[in-house]
Amino acid sequence: MNNELYHETKAVMEEFGRKSNLKTGDILVVGCSTSEIIGSKIGTNSSPEIAKAVFQAIYDYTTKNGLYLAAQCCEHLNRAIIIERDAVPFDEVVNVIPQPKAGGSFATQAYANFRNPVAVEEVKADAGIDIGSTLIGMHLKKVAVPVRLDNKMIGEAVVVAARTRPKFIGGVRAVYNEELL
Repeated sequence: MNNELYHETKAVMEEFGRKSNLKTGDILVVGCSTSEIIGSKIGTNSSPEIAKAVFQAIYDYTTKNGLYLAAQCCEHLNRAIIIERDAVPFDEVVNVIPQPKAGGSFATQAYANFRNPVAVEEVKADAGIDIGSTLIGMHLKKVAVPVRLDNKMIGEAVVVAARTRPKFIGGVRAVYNEELL
């Protein structure tokens, strides 16, 4: 396993955790291009070894903090999600097993390491991390709020993060719960 990438990813996760206000049971969607991490164009150089290091750091963090990790597949599987069955007990499961060149190395690691992995077409996650321009926005709840990270890179890949908050409804007379902001 690549220790340097593990530690870079761990630093991203710890900073994200401090800034995102996630709670036990929340879903974190992660899109990860191992090609971008090693400095190649997305989708051209999938690396199971790189995925293993990055996945392990993220999975260690989510497991320790009671979060569900949702691994986004690549566009060849229509950005399907690999997730623990317990996180989506009522969702319709689709039949696909990700591979490094069809789903991506990160999603392949998730499928191999989760206790009871399933694939679903979509999820509405509470937060997300995009490693290498994988476009995770379609899997976030409304309303997404950027989380500005000081740790903006894993390898050569740019990291973008977001959390979500409930929509504001009402009007000028509405009062809002500050804890949900």
